[in-house]
Amino acid sequence: MTSATAAGASAAPVAPKSRKSVTGTRKAVAALFLLPALVLLGALVVYPIGYSLIRSFYDQSGDGFAGFDNYQALFTDDGIRTALKNNVIWVVFAPTVATALGLIFAVLTERVRWGTAFKLVVFMPMAISMLAAGIIFRLVYDQDPDKGVANAVWVGVHDTFAESSAFPKAHPGRDSPLEPAGGGAFITRQPVTAGQVVTLPLVGVAPDLMPDGAKKAAPAEPADGKITGTTWQDFTRGKGVGTLNGVDAAELGYAGMKIEAVKDGEVVASATAAGDGTFTLPAAADGARLRLPADNFAEPYNGLNWLGPSLVTPAIIGSYVWMWAGFAMVLIAAGLAGVPRELLEAARVDGANEWQVFRRVTVPLLAPVLAVVAVTLMINVLKVFDLVFIIAPGSSQDDANVLALELYRKGFASDQPGIASAIAVFLLLLVIPVMWFNVRRLRREVRR
Repeated sequence: MTSATAAGASAAPVAPKSRKSVTGTRKAVAALFLLPALVLLGALVVYPIGYSLIRSFYDQSGDGFAGFDNYQALFTDDGIRTALKNNVIWVVFAPTVATALGLIFAVLTERVRWGTAFKLVVFMPMAISMLAAGIIFRLVYDQDPDKGVANAVWVGVHDTFAESSAFPKAHPGRDSPLEPAGGGAFITRQPVTAGQVVTLPLVGVAPDLMPDGAKKAAPAEPADGKITGTTWQDFTRGKGVGTLNGVDAAELGYAGMKIEAVKDGEVVASATAAGDGTFTLPAAADGARLRLPADNFAEPYNGLNWLGPSLVTPAIIGSYVWMWAGFAMVLIAAGLAGVPRELLEAARVDGANEWQVFRRVTVPLLAPVLAVVAVTLMINVLKVFDLVFIIAPGSSQDDANVLALELYRKGFASDQPGIASAIAVFLLLLVIPVMWFNVRRLRREVRR
């Protein structure tokens, strides 16, 4: 064989591999790359779901088959029914309010120069963990206005329109001419007469809590046909210092104290003490007993009990909205950037005002984005746990209970893993339709 023949033989074409073998090789390589993810998915998702489903049909010990008893408890246990009711409130209000605020923020900040900075500030709570947000709002909702921001603002607004008492701790001292009149009021033991000078001493108000207009108490001067007197803080520091039921130089008058003359159960005259505690009543007060009404001694307004049984769920929803309104705003703003400006301008040219443009053009065009945001938040609130667990105090945690928290309590605090597993499966069944709707809607958008 010549060398040319040998070279020609070696250069003969090799038969190509079949299409089936190439496809099989590619599938094998793809499966190899997907294997770690599939293993993790099976270990962290599929196995826990399967185990929870099986465990939900067994009793608390895990040895006896309980059938549907654990699922029956979902609708008979008071704690679970409260949690289910609260979850409905969460699903209805939290996503709606957060989405609405996100839409408002996105639209209003679109045309202002500092819109980006505002969006950054609103979105910033998303960088905070649920644990940190829970601790923050536990302090925000503190009952004490000196600690809780919510009550500090609320009390400030209230006190702007309704004056609070300056003497909540005041009361008669030893051998006082005053006695309790019921309901927190005090009244003189004896009737007064025209021309008489009356002393109404009280104790119990700390010096730093005295009214700003308080001055050194002064003895009242008698006046013909009238009743005069002094009401003051009958206390001087130092043992044996000062005169009991007598005005001393270092003692302060009860500025603003209200005094009523009561005769046969009716108020016939009234007066307000001056800065030095002195007051004057007309002749109509002759023969009446002088009463210091209860509103002089009312405790100062202390705000709302945000974490009490009636307000705890709305308060926690407020903290959730604070965190997630920024998320909604960013997504809606991204959708708003893709809205054709020609449509908005055409609506304005046709005579539509800004509200009509927003309601009839902007919102319909943003409907797909709004649906994404609302559905995502619905899935999120169905699983809410951290905020409720941290913010709600022990006294009202039962009233703020949600399914995820009840799952934790049944599984760990009450040692009822069967019921806890049933709650977990029930939560999964609640989430699946929402997720299915979201996936179906996304596929529909892709096809378009």
